[in-house]
Amino acid sequence: MLGLMQDRPLALPHVFHRAEQYFGHKTIVTAEAGGETSTTIAEWAVRVRRLATALDTLGVNADGRVGTFCWNTGRHLELYMAAPCTGRVLHTLNIRLFPEQLVYIANHAEDEVVFVDRSLLPLLWPLVDKLDTVRAYIVIDDGADVAVPDDPRVHDYEELLAAASPFEGQFVVEDENTAAAMCYTSGTTGNPKGVVYSHRSAVLHSLITLTADAFSLAERDVVLPVVPMFHANAWGLPYGCLLAGADLVLPGPNMTPQAIVGLLEKHNVTVTGGVPTIWMGMLPLADGRDLSALRLILCGGSAVPRSLSESYRTTIGIPITQAWGMTETSPIATMSTARSQHAALTEDQRADVRARQGQPVPFVDIRLVDPESGESQPWDDAATGEIQAAGPWIAKEYYRGEGGGAQFTEDGWLRTGDVGTGDRYGFVRLVDRTKDLIKSGGEWIGSVELENEIMAHPKVAEAAVIAIPSEKWVERPLACVVVKPGETLTGEEVIEFLTPRVAKWWLPDAVEFIDEVPKTSVGKFSKKTLREKFGGYQVAGPERT
Repeated sequence: MLGLMQDRPLALPHVFHRAEQYFGHKTIVTAEAGGETSTTIAEWAVRVRRLATALDTLGVNADGRVGTFCWNTGRHLELYMAAPCTGRVLHTLNIRLFPEQLVYIANHAEDEVVFVDRSLLPLLWPLVDKLDTVRAYIVIDDGADVAVPDDPRVHDYEELLAAASPFEGQFVVEDENTAAAMCYTSGTTGNPKGVVYSHRSAVLHSLITLTADAFSLAERDVVLPVVPMFHANAWGLPYGCLLAGADLVLPGPNMTPQAIVGLLEKHNVTVTGGVPTIWMGMLPLADGRDLSALRLILCGGSAVPRSLSESYRTTIGIPITQAWGMTETSPIATMSTARSQHAALTEDQRADVRARQGQPVPFVDIRLVDPESGESQPWDDAATGEIQAAGPWIAKEYYRGEGGGAQFTEDGWLRTGDVGTGDRYGFVRLVDRTKDLIKSGGEWIGSVELENEIMAHPKVAEAAVIAIPSEKWVERPLACVVVKPGETLTGEEVIEFLTPRVAKWWLPDAVEFIDEVPKTSVGKFSKKTLREKFGGYQVAGPERT
């Protein structure tokens, strides 16, 4: 027996039409080089409709890939809708990738056109003769003092829209499994791999951002996505905000802590999200600023140090809330919001809970699998293993089958490469990446946990821990530490600080002070770079046991 409900596709045109019909009075603010611009959703929707017909004028195929090389702006948001609502595929290009990676990605995806912010032309234009499938480059003037190439392939965004008549009627995507967007992994090992989001996955993921134990996005919110729109669809915030009717504040090219804290204060932002390095940089500037409107500071990309979250709680009154996921999970998979079982805990105990990555959001299944035996672990307070995920917005394979089946199990789960522990409520705590685990004397040392303890030191800005060879123990931890400006610190002081906080055999065999921890294109610690730098490291003193 079948249900008797209407068979309507879960597709992004609904998100657009809902925003256009009900929330035309709401605003989208963009910070640009020449100052802020503000538009209503009603005005923005007309521009989306013009852009839809402009894509036809450009000759983009019915399911063609539309590349974007842009900051977080209202015009980038126009592309977020115009491409998928016309059946094309939005392909957000990561502006922080190496040139050879950008060339590989654009060619691999077969981008037909690329929309580029004027300020980013110096990064993109030297590569254009290597981009085999791109026929046109549309320059979006963001106020930067950058010369626009005199080339027949180059078009002006505003002129293109002015010449286009608005698309009339309703956008229709009949098959909800049609591709809506593409995002490539950061390519820490080998070439980046393409993740293809469907309309169905994008809509379901957006709905989750509205739920109470996730982002709880609502019409009354003012949202500032610091996370780039070229990274996993900005964690679903743009689509979620349009679905809820929230106001948007988009930071544009100025991503400095000073600019971000100014926007948060000026526009009474209620929800914001970014990677830990953003919030580390902003913390010294937050004291004395009126951030009382903030109700949620989202953080993802890598584990949030407990000390950082608590510093925000004491400085502005709310801690950082962790979300966990990856490009392959769209990306929201877990959220660390407070639950009823935490009500009786002390503030210190609740801080420990907030240091976890949280419980799977609805429709995402998580299991912990022993990395050696391959056996799934029971959900109890001793559960530990590789985090594997399944659900309607979790990738089942990579574009064109790249990477083989190594990251997907035979029974259809995504192998995330993250190692975590769990409890009986399903709350996950990230311990490490499988490739970053340190196995010393047959026992595992979690580098992420060790890093968080080091970063609790008041003089430490950042810390990354990697494995170095040991004749006796096979591997031992090396701590790479960045000291806060104006402070002095010795390796002995770091070890002394750690001694009461971790097991003796976890103590690093050496501490190296570095100017900064290298980062990947999405702001995560690049331990691969550190391993290359310290590949032949020799411990000067006796190894710890």
